[in-house]
Amino acid sequence: MAKKTYAEAINEAHRLLLKTNKDVFVMGQGVDSPWCIGTSTIGLLSEFGPERVRDTPISENCVTGAAIGAAMAGMRPIVFHPRMDFMYYAMDQIINHCAHWNYMFGGKVNVPVTIRGIINRGNEQAAQHSQTPLTMYAHVPGLKVVCPASPYDAKGLLIASVMDDNPVIYADDRWLYELSEDIPEEIYEVPLGKARICRSGSDISVVAISYFAQEAIAAADALLQEGISVEVIDPRTLSPLDENTILESVKKTGHIVVADPEWPNCGMADHIASLIVRKGFDYLQKPPILITLPNTPAPASTSLEKVYYPRQKDIQAAVKKLMGFEEPRLFVRALK
Repeated sequence: MAKKTYAEAINEAHRLLLKTNKDVFVMGQGVDSPWCIGTSTIGLLSEFGPERVRDTPISENCVTGAAIGAAMAGMRPIVFHPRMDFMYYAMDQIINHCAHWNYMFGGKVNVPVTIRGIINRGNEQAAQHSQTPLTMYAHVPGLKVVCPASPYDAKGLLIASVMDDNPVIYADDRWLYELSEDIPEEIYEVPLGKARICRSGSDISVVAISYFAQEAIAAADALLQEGISVEVIDPRTLSPLDENTILESVKKTGHIVVADPEWPNCGMADHIASLIVRKGFDYLQKPPILITLPNTPAPASTSLEKVYYPRQKDIQAAVKKLMGFEEPRLFVRALK
């Protein structure tokens, strides 16, 4: 075991995959630039050379299409986008092509491509550089979507994504890059489609996606001091979603808060709440409460960002609201 940051864990996963599997290669914009990718791929170009680690032009559609073609030819590429916002340029390649090829070829062609999109927010990056469009990809059959919330999962989920025979959207969160913990130094996989119970609890369940998982853990620890026992679930994989772990938790607690770092309309928060209402309605003592971004683009102001992005205190407010203690902030929504 060794202490690694989230970004170092991603870097180590890349390095181990490149060392152990000749079919793996990495391509993307600013592959060796700390400004683009932090430390998550720094040093790989000098260690493995441009044949295995390739810096590319700013042409998201073309670069993603090249990676998909290489995957169909038998390789296991990792193509990354320094800002997930600009993966929109590659939507045709991702949704119309790689998501459907296995189905359209009758299962005879696999597309083992990992499309890594880095989530950015804060620091006055504003509306075009601060989006988290996870549900847009989780909506598409044929795509798997993962969003690690810890260094251990960042490494294990990336390795599992690359070794999977299906196209995977791997969304890592720059807000978590400095988070550190002890993780195994060897290669390991975290299974896709299996949630993690970060904290066990008996009073209320909180399903928390991406950076919200760490905020929910901090909220649970604080609320425990007030006598409220919170169970925190990190889905880790949004597609396929581990429905059983979520439903079993709600069956135990009878209360559910869903924290999703996306806009409210048609997001994962709505999807998970709908799942619980459809399959676990009898477990609920009160309607779910959802925490999302406000239904507005991200502001370009530090003071407004402090209001725009929900954090630990908003999860605590939602939990207390559901337990009958106090009102939450405006963008904490009760499901009607």
